[in-house]
Amino acid sequence: MLLMFLLELGVIAAVGYWGFTVSSNWIINTLAGLGAPALFITAWALFGAGGGVNATFPATGIWRGVLEILWFGGGAAALYAAGAATPAAVFAILFAVNAALRLIWKQA
Repeated sequence: MLLMFLLELGVIAAVGYWGFTVSSNWIINTLAGLGAPALFITAWALFGAGGGVNATFPATGIWRGVLEILWFGGGAAALYAAGAATPAAVFAILFAVNAALRLIWKQA
C-alpha cells in the first residue's frame, strides 16, 4: 500500500512537471503546472480516493481498474510528454508490478 500511495503522489508530481514544461510561455506553464494536477486530484477524489472508500462516487470492479489505468497511465504519459522517457517507463513498470502484487495479495 505504501508503493501505491507513493505512485499516487508520483502522478501528481509528473502531471505538474509536464505542466511546467509544456510551453515557453510562463503564463501557460503556470496555468498548466497548477491546473493539470488540480484536475487529476479532483478526479481521484471523486472516484478513487482511499481505494474508493473515501471517494464521492467510488469506482468499483472493472471501473476501478479503468480508473487506475487512466490515472497512473496519465502520470507515465505526462512524464513521457515532458521528455522523460526513462522515468515514464520506470513509473509504468512500478505501477504494473504494484497492480499485480495487489491482485496476488487480494488488496485490490
